[in-house]
Amino acid sequence: MRSGVVLPNMGVCADAALVADLGREAEDAGWDGVFVWDALNPPVEDPRNQPACDAWIALGLLATTTRKVTLGTMITPLTRRRPWKVARETTTVDHLSHGRLVLPVGLGALDDAAFSKVNEETDRRARAQRLDEALAVLQGCWSGEPFSLRGEHFRVDDAAFLPPSFQRPRVPVWVVAAWPRPRSLARALRWDAIMPAWLPPGGESRDPRPDELREVRAYVEDRIGDRPYDYVVEISTRERSDSQAREVAAGYAEAGATWWLEPVWELFYEHPGDAGPMRERIRAGPLLP
Repeated sequence: MRSGVVLPNMGVCADAALVADLGREAEDAGWDGVFVWDALNPPVEDPRNQPACDAWIALGLLATTTRKVTLGTMITPLTRRRPWKVARETTTVDHLSHGRLVLPVGLGALDDAAFSKVNEETDRRARAQRLDEALAVLQGCWSGEPFSLRGEHFRVDDAAFLPPSFQRPRVPVWVVAAWPRPRSLARALRWDAIMPAWLPPGGESRDPRPDELREVRAYVEDRIGDRPYDYVVEISTRERSDSQAREVAAGYAEAGATWWLEPVWELFYEHPGDAGPMRERIRAGPLLP
């Protein structure tokens, strides 16, 4: 199981150079990945006018200041993005990093004010359709070959986007999927990794427990066989001792997680304006078993 840190792109981390500096420290401390929020505005209930930086510019800096860590957003809400623009951003970072980019995607969090305050689509079914079409456009763009697509939301007419992605045949795509919703799971199965969110009928979405992740993995493997595939969880160890954190991580590793992401961004909320606690957690390194 590999480990990564998830950084905000707001508040003190509106300084993209600081994000790049924290990413370099994460690499030095032994983390395997660095991921950055792709949020445009603070949550609508946040009364502060939080500054923010562009995640893709921060990732460009990370690509040039690190040498080996995997890079990506957490997550990119393709439902409100022009996929050909995302193709240009991802291809650029993929080349800058010599193939270290992954693209985590999902429907997006509606509490980002850049949904509700700028008239973006909020209907879940429509956003799911847009996500599927956008992913198809990205795959065509990354190929470098001419392609066409006529969907309900996006249209491409015999276009080629050059250069193709550095990674061949394309940038790996990680997909947020709600368990046990078949359509959401089917989308994740078409790509390279699942980031499962446990969504019981009538309940609140939450991170899966190890036994639930084991159930997700069995479901996926039954449908894709032994195709290379990643299982990604974002689990906090903030309020646990080192030994407790290692025990938690061991439980997810045994359940089949291939990536454990530490939400360092929680410290951003606890200590606004101070990058020190995030830096301290990063320097402590991954608490893997």
